[in-house]
Formats: sequence, C-alpha cells, structure tokens
Amino acid sequence: MSNQQLAIQFFLQLTVILIVCRAVGALMPLIRQPRVIGEMIAGVLLGPSLLGLVAPSVHAALFPAASLGVMSVISQLGLVLYMFMVGTHLQTDFIRQAYRGAMLISLAGIIVPFALGATLASLLHADGRFFAANVSSWQSMMYLGAAMSVTAFPVLARIIQDRGISGTALGTLALTAGATDDAIAWCLLAVVLASFNNHPGLAVTAIAGGAVYVAVVLGVVRPQLARLGQAVDREGGLGPGRLGLILTMLMAGAWFTDRIGVHAVFGAFILGVAMPRGAVTKDLSRQVEPLATALLVPLFFAYSGFSTRFSLLWSDELLLLAVVVVLIASIGKAVACWGAARLAGRPNREALAIGALMNARGLMELIILNIGLERGLITPTLFTVMVTMTIATTVAAGPLFDWAWKPKAEVPDAPGLPAR
Repeated sequence: MSNQQLAIQFFLQLTVILIVCRAVGALMPLIRQPRVIGEMIAGVLLGPSLLGLVAPSVHAALFPAASLGVMSVISQLGLVLYMFMVGTHLQTDFIRQAYRGAMLISLAGIIVPFALGATLASLLHADGRFFAANVSSWQSMMYLGAAMSVTAFPVLARIIQDRGISGTALGTLALTAGATDDAIAWCLLAVVLASFNNHPGLAVTAIAGGAVYVAVVLGVVRPQLARLGQAVDREGGLGPGRLGLILTMLMAGAWFTDRIGVHAVFGAFILGVAMPRGAVTKDLSRQVEPLATALLVPLFFAYSGFSTRFSLLWSDELLLLAVVVVLIASIGKAVACWGAARLAGRPNREALAIGALMNARGLMELIILNIGLERGLITPTLFTVMVTMTIATTVAAGPLFDWAWKPKAEVPDAPGLPAR
C-alpha cells in the first residue's frame, strides 16, 4: 500500500474504532463500570475473536495486515502520553500520609502475585504453547511474575472517585497503595525486560541506563521543573512554548529508555512523576489527557484485540487454565492485599474493599502483555489467557468493592490519614 492509501485506511480504521469504543463504553456506567472496561471489550470485539470470526471479509478489508504497522506506531504514542499522565497523577502526598500501611499493602500486592506467577510459569514453561522457544525458564518466571503484579491505578482511582470516597481513610490508603504498587511494578518490569537481552552487556546497559535515567530525572530535572511550575503558577497557565518543551522532554525520555532496552512507557512514567503538581499538571490534564484517552488509547485497545484470539482457548484444558490464572491472580492480589490491610490495622470490611480495588488490572496489564508479545516472550495463546484474566479481574473490581464496602458504614480513620 502507498503512503496515501495507508493514511486513508488509517482514518477509516480510527473512525470505526472510536465509534465502537464510544458505543460500548457508553453502556458501562449503566452497570457501574468505568468506560475503559467497555473500550477494552470493544477492542476484542473488533479483532479476530468476533468481527474476524463472524465477518472475516469485512475484518480483512477494514484491517489489512499491511496497515497494522501504522496503527502500532501511533498506539505506542498513545501509550507514552497515557503513562506520562499516569505519572503526573501519582500523588506523593498520599504516600507520605499513609506510608506504613500503604507500603505493607503494596509490597504484599507485589510479592505474593509475583511468587504465584513465577510458580505458574515454571509449570507452563515446558509446554511450548505459552512461551517462545528461546525464553528460558527463569525468564518466563520473571515475566509472568511481573505481569501478575501490576494494579490498574487509573481504574482504581476512577472507582474511588465514582463512589465518592476520595477523602476517606479507605480512599487515601487504596490510592497510596495502588500508586506505590504501580511505581514498584514498572521499575520491576524495567529490570525484567532488561534481563531478556541475551548479551549480558546489553542487560547491564539497560539496568544501569534505567537507573541513571531515574536518578537524573528525579534528582536533576525535577528541581528545574519545579522552577518551571512556580512560573506557570504565577502566570496562571501552561503556554504553548512550555507545553512544547515538556512534550519534547517526554519524547526524548521515551526514546532513551526504549533505546537502552527498557521501554518507552517507563521513561514516560518517570518523567510524569517528576512533573510539578499544580497549574502544570492541571493544564497537562486539560490539554494532553483527552487526546491520549479519547483518541489514542482506544487505538491501542483495538491493536491489542487483534492479538487476542479466544478461539485458541476452545479446549477444556485451556479454558481450565484461564480459570486457574484468574484465581491465582485474584488470590495473589485481592487476598494478599486484604491480609496486609488487616495486619495494618484496618477493619475487615475496609480491608476487603482494598483487596477488591487492588485486584483490578486494566490498561496497565494490557501494556505489559503487549510488550511481552511484541518482544517475542509469550505466544498468542498465553496472551489470550492473560487478557481473559485482565478483563475478568477488572470487571469484578467494582462489584466486589460494592459488596465489601457499605457506604453508610462508620469505619474509623487511621492515625495520620485525612478525616472523612
């Protein structure tokens, strides 16, 4: 296809993707689910699991293989912008206020799922259907452990906002634990991805380069950005010039971390964390976030849907595996975080609510899965199994939270946490 034909095809694809994502997403509030759940489902519906199955000629004409390269590149841009905005929403104030309890919950939500995921990978590795032939047993354990550990912080935050508990002890503790969990998980993923370079020197370069990037961004760039934030606060807004500077830094950070073998989203996330809170992040949310979430992220969901083939699970053995993965993931996250919250002194109902929230995976999990698939670490079969787990745990988060948390219940605030 010529460049002009690719452009024409892409605009048609994007139109269809946005229509389907908006239509399915609009149904989600009716069942008390975030719109992002509908967009995830819409991406699967547009892929071979439904459209490609019931209307293969339509699917082939709408999404020819030659055009998917353009979709992949632009969806990567969407991920970079999205993860940058996730970083800007990481509230360090929450972490300071609820540090002890949140760290205990977050570490439990990392260590237990990682151990269970690694154990599962060790059992699956010998079966050639799940990991690429060149992936060693310990590499498969590292990857699946990291994939099991992530929490969908944006979904968690959205549920907390929708339920009106942002200012409560429960909301603060869950937000802090989720934010800390994501920060640890993404750093862990960076190390895991670096370890997949067969050349030891490349692995060392990736890990050392990632560490240097974090140190420079948080230790050197962040103070300079604080001065920029003060100027923006005085002037009352982020102008085009400063917005262009921030976006240039974002692209440079994404390029650097991708170039050293970590991933572009890691560089974007760390730079987002370094952004000064206040007028800068408020304007970034107003100017950048809608473009990422309303236009580019649905493109990523559709691209993920093209790799999801539920027909691969049409056997008793693989369906059972999908159920087992959902159970392992839920035990690793929900049960571990519930137990940690109880150890932190939280009432049982609140601990159950925290466990339900922390078990959501959402877009964060899909990013990790797509990285594994594009790097040749996992097969489409395991990708589909994990997507099934992602959708199941994310859809269940809201109803399980509502079951665990009674809005009229009087639950005392923990020392050091904001009052209701």
